Amino acid sequence: MHNKIENILAQLNSVLLGKEQQTQLALVCLLADGHLLIEDLPGMGKTTLASMLAKTLGLDYQRVQFTSDMLPADILGVSIFDSAKQQFRFHQGPIFSQVLLADEINRASPKTQSALLEAMEEKQISVDGNTYPLPSPFFVIATQNPTDQAGTFPLPESQLDRFMMRIELGFPARDAEMAMLKSANSALNINAVIDLSALQEMQQAVKKVATNDALLHYILSLVDESRYSGMAMSPLSPRCSKTILQASKAMAFINQRSYVIPEDVQAVFSAVTEHRLQGINYEKQGNGVLSNALLKRVDPLNL
Repeated sequence: MHNKIENILAQLNSVLLGKEQQTQLALVCLLADGHLLIEDLPGMGKTTLASMLAKTLGLDYQRVQFTSDMLPADILGVSIFDSAKQQFRFHQGPIFSQVLLADEINRASPKTQSALLEAMEEKQISVDGNTYPLPSPFFVIATQNPTDQAGTFPLPESQLDRFMMRIELGFPARDAEMAMLKSANSALNINAVIDLSALQEMQQAVKKVATNDALLHYILSLVDESRYSGMAMSPLSPRCSKTILQASKAMAFINQRSYVIPEDVQAVFSAVTEHRLQGINYEKQGNGVLSNALLKRVDPLNL
């Protein structure tokens, strides 16, 4: 099973050069059954990472370009009257896929953004009084440009909280960018490394990764620090505590361990918490500033 993990990461890293940490976190997020938000400037490879991840995992996906005039029905689907049968028939939207690539999600209006809330939390949608289950597994991989750019609508805290992780790609190192300029379009050679049953087997294995009370106390101490130290604009919720644990288990699994250690928590903590800690103003602090400060205030050896 871990050979498959190595093959997945190797294929992703062959396309997105010099971004090994980001590709690992993205894989951790999906193995933990979470949704992923990728934020950065245009042209940094956000959409490439999202689409390559879906292809590598062998998942059915659809890409939706979010725009300011988009309506919720453009994502969820719409009921159209069938004159022959004298009844309305629901036509599924692009959300009915295993991976929904929501490209530039913050260019859509808040009304359209909120159409994803039920889907991301409950894996279903409600339209015209009817409830429709979504495919399993169901992942949302969203990209967004920095919120200080023109034509963007900041994601509300309730929407941000639905994303297990937020990552940034950043500029590539000079040698990596040189290799990118010299290479052919390696994205054309992407094939599925695993199938759906293998992915589900990995997700079940992640859930079985062991923890102990000391590790759980470490997570809770970090969360308490965000709540009572006065450092955070918006303290971490109990949902976030569970999310940290899920992501830590997936990180331990990728590192070929059957138990979680504090280093796993530390590896995922910034990606899981930073967008929750600072709400709609998190970009003013800089990525990882507040979450790293919390990590420094809690020593796992002294609990």
